[in-house]
Amino acid sequence: MASTPPRDYAQDNFGVDYVIRYHFNGSDISHATRQLVRLLRTLGELGFQTEVRHGDKSSLLVFVRAPEESLHRAVHTSRVRDWLYGLRNTEPGPAGSQEPKTDAERLRAIYYMITSPREYGGAGITPKHGDWKHVESIFALHDQRTNGKWIMKWSKKTLLDRDELDQIRAKFGEKVGFYFAFLQSYVRFLIFPAVFGVFCWTLLGDFSIIYTVVNCLGCIVFVEYWKRREVDLGIRWQVKGVSVLQTRRRQFKPEREVKDEITGEVRAVFPWSKRLLRQLLQIPFALLAASALGAIIATGFAIEIFLCELYNGPFKTYLAFVPTILLSTLIPTISTVLNSVATRLNDFENHETQECYDAALIQKKLVLNFMTSYIPIVLTAFVYVPFAPVIVPYLDVFGVTMHPFVSKQDQKTIAHADFHIDPSRLRNQVIYFGVTAQIVNLLTETVVPFVLLKVSRKYKEYSENRGKRDEKGKANAEKREFVSIYADPPEEAEFLDRVREEAELPEYDVSSDLREMCIQFGYLSLFSTVWPLMPVSFLINNWVELRSDFFKICKEYKRPTPQRTDTIGPWLDTLGLLAWLGSISTSALVYMFCDPDEKPAEIKAWALLLTIFFAEHIYLAVRYVVEATMSKIETPSMRQARAQQFLMRQKYLESSVGARGWSDDSELESQAGDTPPEQEADAEPQDGISSSERFWSHQRSWKDSVNVGADIIMQSQGTTRPESKKQR
Repeated sequence: MASTPPRDYAQDNFGVDYVIRYHFNGSDISHATRQLVRLLRTLGELGFQTEVRHGDKSSLLVFVRAPEESLHRAVHTSRVRDWLYGLRNTEPGPAGSQEPKTDAERLRAIYYMITSPREYGGAGITPKHGDWKHVESIFALHDQRTNGKWIMKWSKKTLLDRDELDQIRAKFGEKVGFYFAFLQSYVRFLIFPAVFGVFCWTLLGDFSIIYTVVNCLGCIVFVEYWKRREVDLGIRWQVKGVSVLQTRRRQFKPEREVKDEITGEVRAVFPWSKRLLRQLLQIPFALLAASALGAIIATGFAIEIFLCELYNGPFKTYLAFVPTILLSTLIPTISTVLNSVATRLNDFENHETQECYDAALIQKKLVLNFMTSYIPIVLTAFVYVPFAPVIVPYLDVFGVTMHPFVSKQDQKTIAHADFHIDPSRLRNQVIYFGVTAQIVNLLTETVVPFVLLKVSRKYKEYSENRGKRDEKGKANAEKREFVSIYADPPEEAEFLDRVREEAELPEYDVSSDLREMCIQFGYLSLFSTVWPLMPVSFLINNWVELRSDFFKICKEYKRPTPQRTDTIGPWLDTLGLLAWLGSISTSALVYMFCDPDEKPAEIKAWALLLTIFFAEHIYLAVRYVVEATMSKIETPSMRQARAQQFLMRQKYLESSVGARGWSDDSELESQAGDTPPEQEADAEPQDGISSSERFWSHQRSWKDSVNVGADIIMQSQGTTRPESKKQR
C-alpha cells in the first residue's frame, strides 16, 4: 500500500513522492534497456509503485510512490536512532504508528529508502555513480499551491516570524531552514548598524573611531548571538547534535577492511596518513590560486591606476574600461578552472562521509572567494595609499607599451613629481562593492536566470512546434509517430509538462547563498568604517534577498532534498574569523585615514603595528565577555528541553521504584516489624560467623533500632523508659 501524502500535495502532484530522470541518449539501447529493467525491478522488490512517462527525446521520467508500511518503518528507525544518540527526549512509539510529521521528514525518509545501500534496507540507487550512470537525477516535485501562497503572503510582510521559519523547515528541511533563520537574524542585526551608520556619516564622517568601535562590538555580538541561536533552533527542531550522524559517501574507496576489537564489526577504512598526505596538496593549490588570482587582480589594479590617474593621452575615456573588462573576463574564467581543480582535489582526498567532503570543499573554495572579493580593496588601502609614490614610476611601462600606437603630438610625458594620491579612491571602491556589486549579484542570481529560463522554454516550445509542422524527411515522420503513440493523457498533460520543466532545472545548493552572506559580512566587518552607510545598503539588499531567495528556490531550482543539520557549517567559523580580521583591518584603516591632512609618508610602521596589537587584544577580551554573557541566556526551547528531560527522568524513576513493589510505611512495618521470639532465638548469631554479620545481627528491625536509640537518650538524662524496665 502506498503512502498517503497531504491532500493538497496529492491533488497537485498525483500522489508522486519522487521522480527519477532516466537518461539514455548516446548509449547502447540494449544496455539502457537492461539497466531500466534493473531499476524498476529494484524499486518493485522494495514495494515502490512506479509509473513511466516519456521525458524529452533522450530521457524517461520514472514516477515513484513509497509503500506506507516501509515508510513508517523508515521513520521509526530514524526516530529510534535519534533517541539513542540523544537527539530526542521522548522514546518513539511502536513502529506501525510512526507517521511523518512534516513533508521534509517524509521526503527525507523516502529518499533514504531509494538511495541507501541494500545492506541497510534501501534500493542503493545513486545518480551518475556505479551501475546507475543512466540515472541523471532524483528529485521531489514542488508544492505549487503552498509555494504560491507563501510568496504572496511573505511579500507583504516586513520580517518572517518564528512560525514561518518553522514552515520553511517543515517544507524544505533543516539545512534550508537554518539558512533562512540566519538571513532573518542578520537582517535584524543590520537595523542598528544602519541607523547608527547614518548618524555617524552625517555628524562624524568617514573613519570615525566611535563608529569603528561600535561596529566591531556589533559584529562580535552577532556572531556569539548566532551561536546561541543555532543551539536554540537545534533544540526546537530536534536536531541538536545531529552532526554525529554522518552519511557515508558511495564514492568512498576503502583500502582495506578491519575488524573492530570491541564490537567485532568489520569496517572499511582508508588510512588517515594517506589522506593527510593528499590534503597537503592544498598548500600548492592555495599558492597557485593566490598567484593566479593575485597576479590578475594586481595587474588590473595597476592598469587602472595608470589609465585613470596618470595617462593623459587620447582615448582615455575608453581605455579606462580596459581594467574592468579584463577583470570581468579573466577572473570568472580562472575561478571556474580553480574551482574545478579544487573539486578534483577534494575527490582525490577520498573522504568517508558526505559531511566531511562538503566541509573540505567549502574550505578550499573560501580561499578563492576571499581573494576575488577583498584583494582589490586591500591593495587600495594598504598598497596604493602608503606606497603609491614608490610604485608609480614603475607603472610607466604601460605608457612605453602604448607609445607606438599614439602620434608624437598626442604624447605627453608623465611627471611623477606632480602625481597626487586620489583620496576618494578607497571610498569609491567600498561604495561599489557595497551597493553596485550587491545589485549586480541580485540581478545575476535571480532576475537573469528567471528571464533566461522563460526564454529557453519559449525557444524549446517553438522548436517542437516547428518540428511538428515540418513534414519533410523520415526522421520527422518517426518523430510524429513517437508523439502520437506516447501522447500524454488529457488529464495528465498539464502535470507532465510541469514535471518536464522541473526536470530541466538545476539543483539548489544552499552553500552558495551562505557564501554570499558571509562575504557580505566580511565587507561590513573589514571595510565599513570607510563608508558608514554600507550597513544601510546591506539591510535593503538582504530584505529583498530574503524574499528573492525563496522565490528562486520555488521557481528556478529543483525542490531541495530535505537534509538535517544543526548548524550553518564551516560558515560559522568563517564569521568568527572575519570578525577577528575586522578588528585588525578597521583599526589600521582608522589610524591611516582618520586625519585627512596626514600624508601617507608620515605613517609610522611601529605605531600602526602597536594599534593593531592593542585592537586585537581588546577584541579577544570583549569576545570572551560577550560569549560568557550569552552562555547565561536560556531560550524558551532550552527551558522546554530541560523540562522534558526532567519529566523523562522522573517518569523512569517512578517506574523503577514502582517495579520494586515498595509501598507505604504500614506495609514496611508489617514486613519487618514483628518477629516471633522463637525465630529470634533461632536467628542468634553462631560461632564462626564474621564480625560484620555479628554487628548487623543485634537489631532485627527498625523497631529494635528505635528502642535502642530511645534508651540511650533517656539514660543520658538519668531516667529509664517504662518499657525498658518491663523488658528487664
